[in-house]
This record gives sequence, structure tokens and C-alpha cells, in this order.
Amino acid sequence: MLFEIDDFSNQKARIKVIGVGGAGGNAINRMIEQNLSGVEFIAVNTDAQDLEYNKASIKIQIGKEITKGLGAGAVADIGKQAMEMDRQLVANAIKDSDMVFITAGMGGGTGTGASPIIAQIAKEIGLLTIAIITKPFLFEGSRRMQRAESGIKELRNYVDTLIVIPNQRLLSIVDRNTSFKEAFKVADSVLHQATRGISDLINRHGIINLDFADVRTIMKDAGDAVMGTGVAKGEERASLAAQMAISSPLLDDVSIKGASGILINITGGENLNIFEVNEACQIITEEAGKDAEIIFGAVIDESLKDEIMVTVIATGFNGNMKKVQQVNEDMNAEAFISSLQKEISSDITPDVKRTEKPTNLTFSFEQEKPIAESDYIPSFLKKKIYK
Repeated sequence: MLFEIDDFSNQKARIKVIGVGGAGGNAINRMIEQNLSGVEFIAVNTDAQDLEYNKASIKIQIGKEITKGLGAGAVADIGKQAMEMDRQLVANAIKDSDMVFITAGMGGGTGTGASPIIAQIAKEIGLLTIAIITKPFLFEGSRRMQRAESGIKELRNYVDTLIVIPNQRLLSIVDRNTSFKEAFKVADSVLHQATRGISDLINRHGIINLDFADVRTIMKDAGDAVMGTGVAKGEERASLAAQMAISSPLLDDVSIKGASGILINITGGENLNIFEVNEACQIITEEAGKDAEIIFGAVIDESLKDEIMVTVIATGFNGNMKKVQQVNEDMNAEAFISSLQKEISSDITPDVKRTEKPTNLTFSFEQEKPIAESDYIPSFLKKKIYK
């Protein structure tokens, strides 16, 4: 009897990342520069010149007849019309996928108008569809913000999962001397980290494996989501990494409380032990609540050595997201800034460093009022550290 050997490499989840408009195109350029692997990139734009310089392997110019390749002029209706004219081009580019990410800056013309149509196309094909988008700075004006909110509302009708990153939060984590260009690179880096945090859960093999089916369980028809990654070392590395992961400063400043689904990936070196996996998962599940569906995986990565990385995706809030306590933001701001600065200044994967003890944290930004040493630690975490 003859046995046929399957080509397992062809059975991996097929993931495509679509950058829509100028901001979306910049974001996928950043991902390509940072060597995000296991995905295929598609750039969609009405601006022919911007598209020419994009690094994506697939480039789709939409609405040539109505925009003449000159962009949508910050008019969302033109972006929408352009995408409607060339629906089939996008459908053909993604029809062989299992999952698509849509990344865009909301408030302009192409990203705001075309993104919901692309999401609609993906859903009609039956793909797991995740949007990771930004909201404009307040200084960009109320009309742009209104367009963004309108676009987000329409996008929410079609995506399985939506992660919103408000650019205004950049002002609370970057130095006052940060240039305008570097500030937008920070936004691109956050979009990159969010996309990598999800795609790596599928593409990287684990000792407790997370695969596409696990991700689909948590993210299918899940609505609003929050995603975070934390890296720590030292005696309390598991608790610190978990705490950072559930307190991402830029991901709309919300808590994971009330989420219906939680996906956890814990990655460490050869010395990662079961007690640390338990401690990290317990912190996350206690914060989320007893009713959340929990799926977790554990991966050994020798390059981490004494570090632990925790990635958390919380979904299914049904409009009931709760604000993160200020103390959680303070605990994680310095490490989060360090992560983004390292990614911006180098071509290696970002790496967040933490001090060994949570009570020794120092900050490079001003506090409105002094914080007592004990205030650095949330109440649910104090019980684990000091008992």
C-alpha cells in the first residue's frame, strides 16, 4: 500500500494584510521593513504616486476614472465610490485567503471610504476579517474626527474584530522633542505590533499550540477588541509581562474587563516553567472576569533567554469597554515607549525591557501628583506579590 505524503507547508493559514490609503500604506511599509513574516501585503489607494513608492507585493489603484490617480481629496464618498468601481480587483487578490487584516487611518478620503467596502468584500468571501485602524489627532479638526467616527461605525458592520488606536494618545507617551515625522512612525509601529501580535499566534508553533482555529474562535464576529504585548525579566517577570499586556497605553486606553473571549500567548526561554504560565494566565483571567472564554498557548523561544513575552487579545465587549485605571497606564508607559523607540531606531523586532521589581520603576514624563510606592501595583496584583 502506497502512502501519499502531504505538503504541510501548503496547509498553513493564508493571511493577507491590506493597507488602505496613505496611512494604511505607510503602516504596511513599516511592517515590511520590520520583516513581518507569514503574511502577504496588499496596498490599495486612489493616489497613484503614493502607490508607486509602496513596498507591497500587490498594489491596487482604485477609482482611476473619478480620481485620475490624484487621491480622494479627504472626501470619504469619493474613496467609497472608487472602491465600489474596482471591487473585483480586491476580491481577486484576497479570494484565496483564510484571514485578512485591514489597516488604515480613518478621517481622510480613501482609508475612511474604501475600508468598509473591502471589509464587506472579505466577509462575503467568508474570510476572518480584522481591522486595525487609527483615529486622527484632535488638532486635525472636528470634521475629520466626525468622518473618522462615521467610517469606524460603518466598518464595524462588516469586520469580525475591530481594534481602534487613537493617535491623540501618542501625545501622552512621546517626548515633547519628538518630531512630527517620528510621531507618525510611532503610530505605524503600533499598527505593526498589533498585526504581528495576532499573526504570530497563528504562524509560530507552540508547545501548547495556538492555531488558526483558536484565533477564529476568539475573533469571529467578536466586535471591538483590545490587544497588548508585554515583555519582562527578573523575579516577577510573569506578573509584570502579564500586567503590561493587559494595559497597552495606545490601544484605546481600555481594560479587558467584560471581554467574552481572551486569547493568550506566553513565550519564554528554556527556563519557562508551569508556575509562571499559571501566574500570567491567572492575572489576565482575574482581570477579564470569570465568564470569558480563555484560550492560551505556550511557546519556547531560546532567543528570549531570561525574558517572558505575554500577548493578550480580548474580544467581544459588545460596546461595554471599561477604562484602564491610571496606575496601570503609569506602570507600563515607560516600557511601552522604550519598545516603540527601539523599533523606530532599528530594524530588529521591538523588545520591551522591564525592571526586576515593580516598586523600582522610574518615569521620564511628568506626574500631575506624586504616587506612593504601593500605588504602582493594582489591588489584584498586590495580593499575588505580597501574600
